[in-house]
Parts: sequence; structure tokens; C-alpha cells
Amino acid sequence: MSRIAAIQMTSGAEVAANLASADRLLAAAAGAGAKLAVLPENFALMARTDAERLAAAEDNGRGPIQDFLAVAARRHGLWLVGGTLPIKAQTPHKARAACLLFDDRGERVARYDKIHLFDVQLPNGEQYRESAVFEHGTDVVVTNTPFGKLGLAVCYDLRFPELFRAMVDRGAECFAVPSAFTAVTGRAHWEILVRARAVENFAYVIAAAQGGRHASGRETFGHTMTVSPWGDIVAQQDIGEGVVVADCDRVRQADIRAGLPSLRHRRLTS
Repeated sequence: MSRIAAIQMTSGAEVAANLASADRLLAAAAGAGAKLAVLPENFALMARTDAERLAAAEDNGRGPIQDFLAVAARRHGLWLVGGTLPIKAQTPHKARAACLLFDDRGERVARYDKIHLFDVQLPNGEQYRESAVFEHGTDVVVTNTPFGKLGLAVCYDLRFPELFRAMVDRGAECFAVPSAFTAVTGRAHWEILVRARAVENFAYVIAAAQGGRHASGRETFGHTMTVSPWGDIVAQQDIGEGVVVADCDRVRQADIRAGLPSLRHRRLTS
């Protein structure tokens, strides 16, 4: 049994204030016995403009946000999924939306760059074009941890089940999905998507979200949750800052996969 924490934040446009909030919430997670914690997408900065996003972009392996993650993981004794932060891309005036995994010694052990970028116009008139600032990632990432093989995905990736199948093909037993779903899409699809990715892969999904109204005027849906391989919502928080703690039972997961072996019954594979 492994205790994990999904962190919900309502991040603003000031990096220092967001990092202070993240540190406080990570301390609470560690105090509740968690050994793995997942921060939400854009945990360090919910930018008001593309210029703000690019100004915060760090060199790979160096910068105040990356330093914070390493120190926090070590200080709190946590394996830490660092939500996302902008890391400079090779393309001029672009960044990667990078999700970094640190072990409990503060060593970086994995990096996933968000593959699917949120370029949409919603029915209420909201528009997003992540590709104006971010460059697509290309690599599927699954990493060995003390809690099983962990696959990394981010927010909009939830709508692409083939990514999660690719992670399962690499042995993934649980998924960390830092997110910042809009209020509109969250109300319609968030729970359905998170539970679907859990059930179809018989995997734990740790879905850490932004939840509330931000300085940019954007409203995010929240409802951070951890879902079991059977599709049960093990723990959840509606809106606002908080720590969602759950226990992951890998023995039960193995029993589910053995008793209903749909992953072995697949016929259409790439």
C-alpha cells in the first residue's frame, strides 16, 4: 500500500507566492504520510499573457522553479511530480510544457513534455492556443518508482487514450496527470475522462488540478481526484487549495488485472 497526494492549487501570476503555497501544501501532504505528491499544471505560474509565460521559461536543469522542486522533494521526503513549468525549447520564442519527476533525494529522474497542446475555441467563446507559446513534446515517459511504474501525462492528454495505451505497453501501473481544465470542459468531461483512463487500463490515475478563479480571469474546474483501477473515486476535492490523499493498493490492482484480463485480450495494436 502506498500513500499518495494530489495537490490542488489556485495559482496566480506571481511565481514566488505560488511556490510558497506549493511548499505549504507539500508539507501537509508529507505530514499526512504521503510518499508521492503530484502538483497541478502551471503550479508555479498561471500567466496572464503569453509574454509572461515565455519570460518565466527556464533553461533545462537550471532555474528557480526547478530548484524549488528539487529542494521541496528532498526536504519533505517526497517523490514529486512537478506539475508543469515552461522550459526553453530549441525553437526561438517557444517553450516546452515540461512535467518533471524528482525522487525523495531531490534528484530529477524523468521529464515529460506535453504532447497534445490545447488549441480550442469553446462554446462560451473562450479561446486557447497553447501552440503559440509551446512546442509539442514527442516522447512517451514511464518511470520506475517505489510505487510502481509511473506514466506521465498532462491535462489535454486525457482526451487521447492512445497515449495511455502506449504507457501501459511500457508497463505503466499508475498515471500522474497534472491538469488545469477549464470550468466549461471540466463540468462536461473531467470526471468521465479521468475514470475512463483508469478503467480501460486498470491503473490508478492521480489527477491534480487547478481549481478556482485566477488573476488572468480564467476559471479552472478543480475536482482534483485519485481514481482506482476499478474506476472508483478514492479521494476528491471540489474547488480551492487542498491536499487529496489516497492509498494505492497494488495487490488489489494486480488481482483486478488478473481477474479481468482485458489488457491481454487486445487485438488491435500498433
